[in-house]
Amino acid sequence: MKLIKYTFITVLLAGTVCSCSDMLDTKLTNEWSEDDTWTNAEKAQGVLLSVYQDVMISPDAWDGNFLDAATDNALTRNTGSSVYRAGQGAFSFSTNPLGIWSKCYNQFQQIHIFLDKGLTNDVCYSMTSEDNDRKIKQRLKGEAIFLRAWTGFQLLQMYGGKTDDGSVLGYPIVTHFVTPEESSHPENFVRNTYEECVKQIAEDCETAMSLLPLTYSGSDAILGENLFGRASGLAAAALKVRVLLYAASPAYQPDNIVRLNGMGDYTIVDQTAYQAKWERAATYAYEVLQMSGMTTYAALKPKELYDGGDAQSTEFLFRTFVGKGHAIEGRHYPPFYYGNAQTVPSHNLAAAFPAKNGFPIDDPRAGYDKENPYSCIRDNRFDVNLYYQGRKFGANDSNIDVAYGGKDSDYLNEKASRSGYYLAKFINTDLANFIKPLDQQESRHYNPMLRKAEVWYNFAEAANEAWGPKVVGPDCTMSAYDVIRTIREKSGGITDVTYLDEMAVSQESFAKLIQNERRIEFAFENQRFWDLRRRLLPLDETILGMKVTRKVDGTEVFEVVPIEERPLDNMRYYYLPLPYDEILKNSNLMNNRGWGK
Repeated sequence: MKLIKYTFITVLLAGTVCSCSDMLDTKLTNEWSEDDTWTNAEKAQGVLLSVYQDVMISPDAWDGNFLDAATDNALTRNTGSSVYRAGQGAFSFSTNPLGIWSKCYNQFQQIHIFLDKGLTNDVCYSMTSEDNDRKIKQRLKGEAIFLRAWTGFQLLQMYGGKTDDGSVLGYPIVTHFVTPEESSHPENFVRNTYEECVKQIAEDCETAMSLLPLTYSGSDAILGENLFGRASGLAAAALKVRVLLYAASPAYQPDNIVRLNGMGDYTIVDQTAYQAKWERAATYAYEVLQMSGMTTYAALKPKELYDGGDAQSTEFLFRTFVGKGHAIEGRHYPPFYYGNAQTVPSHNLAAAFPAKNGFPIDDPRAGYDKENPYSCIRDNRFDVNLYYQGRKFGANDSNIDVAYGGKDSDYLNEKASRSGYYLAKFINTDLANFIKPLDQQESRHYNPMLRKAEVWYNFAEAANEAWGPKVVGPDCTMSAYDVIRTIREKSGGITDVTYLDEMAVSQESFAKLIQNERRIEFAFENQRFWDLRRRLLPLDETILGMKVTRKVDGTEVFEVVPIEERPLDNMRYYYLPLPYDEILKNSNLMNNRGWGK
């Protein structure tokens, strides 16, 4: 494990969360000593808030790109970015362009020093009431434990994987502040098993739930809605559901349960053990769906991503306030509107959205016309995510024109989309005058890191794997089929169940439908990269685009063309390598399969 510096944080991020509008707005100061820090409530809490700042990132945090640009959902024009290199397979024994090892272990250090020093009798968070002081400390402890669970899951998601001997390992679990003496002996740290990491994260989630309110509501200064944005009981519950889903996925089973044969090819060796993990995930997901505020499914409101205001979201369980202004629009608007179009959707993603009657567009019953591809009425989420040829851009009198010579084509601007599509999700196009360099236009942006909808999807996936599409599991009142039917109706506007019924004839076909539903629901929420890997799906799909040519008579010709290859054709790409310097320092750290020692 990388040597974690033993510092008492003399430079601290101070401040308290006053409301959602100044979400974790902290100030830098180096005027306080260590002793001052742990006797001053504001400074002590600042240590924990600095972890929030590290955890809560913009949705396009990868050099100004979405992680989807390293998948078949999208591409970036920035060939020097981490996501481009990841999409090109630029992983090696010594390189991981997405690596987060040191960042996460530094977060552990801050969390643990806060748990050790920030909750003692030396720190008073309420000068007027001992009871309020106790309540605040309980909440802060719950937040710290949640953040430890969140950080642990980030490590597990990034580095968990199979080794060459067929076992499945996670990360070295740390549940206390690592002293200089401990860090000087890296050989004492080993990777815990994947299941041990799952157990630790799940236990932390349970502890956090016992200390935190399910949601922040009312006007109470300690547990009221002014605290929305911090960790909550429902956020911890949703995180536990997510980690149990990952733990059931085929990529994270040892060889005695699931054997990986090749890209997208695996054999279930022990069906009973495999199914038991899916049952565990489904059972707990259903339990969470019975909690207050979780029993009703509601479609995502796109404006909550870019103009949600200060009110507590009905959909977001854990969200980042990215900031005011239009920086995200500047990164992803078409160049004609003063943007850089850094991440653009692929035609692969566009083709994943079914027609409004529920059929995929490659089914004749969908009514899709290749010569006029955007005449087919599609799933509601199509327009939530994509701008395409002829679509009106936002609230203004202007349509996207990617045809050769058009204002949004790469013929006129080298920054224009190569795929024929522009990003719609997270992007505010309701601004009266679009982006102008000297304008101060306000638009509040949020990154939903945990959504209620995900718990519904996770239940559907796990229930299908555990019991089948239409079987209602023990102590449940709905099946995977029931959930997906509700989702397609409320999120997609699809009421025809003909295709849904056809896919529900088998567990395998219904699993494919669920995978596609996840793809379009959580597009650009940075989940596709991990879903491909945990489900052992193909990683080397060629990225496609839509080429539009305008004839002299004004008619348009549409052609699907290859844009970019993704040379991720080796099984080792399902798992990412551990940091090279950690392997050098610690001979006891076993790397993931295919990456050597």
